Amino acid sequence: MSRIYSVKDNSGENRLFLNRVVAAFIAITLLTSGLIVRLVYLQIVGHEHYSSLAKDNSIKIVPLVPTRGIIYDRHGKILAENLPSYSLELTPEKVPDLDGTLSRLQKLLDIPDEKIELYQKLRKRQKWFTSTPLLLNMNNEELAKFAVAMPFFPGVDIQTRLIRHYPYSDLASHVIGYVGRINEAELKDLPIAEYRGSTHIGKLGIEGSYETQLHGKTGYAEIETNVQARLLNTINEKVPDPGANLYLTLDIDLQKTAYDALGTFNGAVVAIEIKTGGVLVFASRPGFDPNPFVVGIANDVFQALQLSENQPLYNRALRGLYPPGSTIKPFIALAGLEYDAISPEHNILCPGYYQIPGVSHQYRDWKKGGHGSVNLNKAITESCDVYFYRLASTLGIDHIHSFLQKLGFGEKTGIDLIGEKAGLLPSREWKRSRKNQAWYPGETLITGIGQGYLQISPLQLARATATLANRGSVVTPFLVNKIATARNTLPGPEIHQQTIPLKPANVNTVIEAMINVVHSPRGTAKGINTNISYQIAGKTGTAQVLGIKQNAKYNENEIDFKFRDHALFIAFAPADDPKIAVAVVVENGGHGGSVAAPIAGQVIKQYLQDNDEHRNP
Repeated sequence: MSRIYSVKDNSGENRLFLNRVVAAFIAITLLTSGLIVRLVYLQIVGHEHYSSLAKDNSIKIVPLVPTRGIIYDRHGKILAENLPSYSLELTPEKVPDLDGTLSRLQKLLDIPDEKIELYQKLRKRQKWFTSTPLLLNMNNEELAKFAVAMPFFPGVDIQTRLIRHYPYSDLASHVIGYVGRINEAELKDLPIAEYRGSTHIGKLGIEGSYETQLHGKTGYAEIETNVQARLLNTINEKVPDPGANLYLTLDIDLQKTAYDALGTFNGAVVAIEIKTGGVLVFASRPGFDPNPFVVGIANDVFQALQLSENQPLYNRALRGLYPPGSTIKPFIALAGLEYDAISPEHNILCPGYYQIPGVSHQYRDWKKGGHGSVNLNKAITESCDVYFYRLASTLGIDHIHSFLQKLGFGEKTGIDLIGEKAGLLPSREWKRSRKNQAWYPGETLITGIGQGYLQISPLQLARATATLANRGSVVTPFLVNKIATARNTLPGPEIHQQTIPLKPANVNTVIEAMINVVHSPRGTAKGINTNISYQIAGKTGTAQVLGIKQNAKYNENEIDFKFRDHALFIAFAPADDPKIAVAVVVENGGHGGSVAAPIAGQVIKQYLQDNDEHRNP
């Protein structure tokens, strides 16, 4: 019987065990050494760095949003304010079913889909435990509905916030503008430190142009937090600087007079204090209610505003461009006198039309049969087109362009609002570069009566009128008279004033004729000279919207309203000591004397009456 013997290598096993012990010892030694080195680095070498990081983890900087500045008119009436309002806010970590809660709230309070979508966007930018508004400026019905159902909505609360409010609604919407939520494009351009925590920004008008001053300086609070970033304690705080209050030159009562006087017509009225350039009236009709834009306007309402034929969002006073019609004639007459192209006494015959020598086309006067023998005074008083066809032909487009440019036509006025349009003052060079065509003599003629390529804004027209009343002294229109901060009061924008050298006798001649426009029995605006103790210097204008063929007749009752002529009027008063200049544009109003002039008359009468009362209480 055979046996099996096992052979055991004790020495080999001992060596293997010893090697494993040595390897384990070396590994433990290396790991321990590395740990010691790391601890030394953390505790000694990197102590300052990691101490700062630990402090940053426990101290959070929370922005403190400043209160937006108030906007006042010249008499201290509030045009833009901050009112407490109720908002419906959700804290996501306290809401068991966020989507389900939003769905139930939407049904309960009839919340549109776009507001739910906006809330979701805002919520994603905030911490999970931060309260985020779903509804702003809740009305009484919404508050009552939620108050009854509140126990069934954990994590949903009513909070009080300050919200921008415009008490005069559409009356001053274009000049004051509005604030709205900051969009992504604006967020990229805004200073991060100043707008951390801010949700709204000025969009248009004064709100947009003076955003920096109205917004103020953002403060901050150093808050101690736990590892979940929950707020525990306020360590330090820098109080925000509230936004500056703005005091405008605008007279809201006068603004209302002008706005209401436009009635059912679209158009614009601009009135300027002649000596300073302060804007008294800046009315554009129709306006719009800016308040819904603050809380988030419904999409269908916004689309209705955008698609409306009346263009209520369009600032006609600042950006509307119109042919000036016959309101340009006093300035063309002054150019003729300054360039010695005419004399005040020189008479011409007006047969009712004008022809360029060698050309059969007749440039018609508004008065069939003509005005007979006409000098400069009569030409302005009765608005004779033929006289100004002849004068424009004598001056030439180069002189017309040069002189009108001095008066500010074709250039921005420099008013302290964003978005002003410069208008169009045509010239040979402009037509060559824009249309690649030569300038024709007939284009010079129609420029002389304010038609053709010439385009002006109501603001430009008001400033040119003020310049004439100022006898060549050009003022820059402005709206903000002073800026009041918590520390001091600063003046508005710096006023740049220049003087156009004009011969006093020439200015007197033109102004005398403009006085006759209102106070002569044959004046085109004689209807506004009743019940006043002062003289108004003015000029009516009618600007064609639809071209009329050579032998066709214009009958406003036979064409669509939107193709009817615009009515214009410029004026300043009192004529012997001018204080206010006014420009009125009434879209499709027809006749400057019967439609536009009475609007200016109401504004002038109220302004002078109010100022007399202030001086003689």
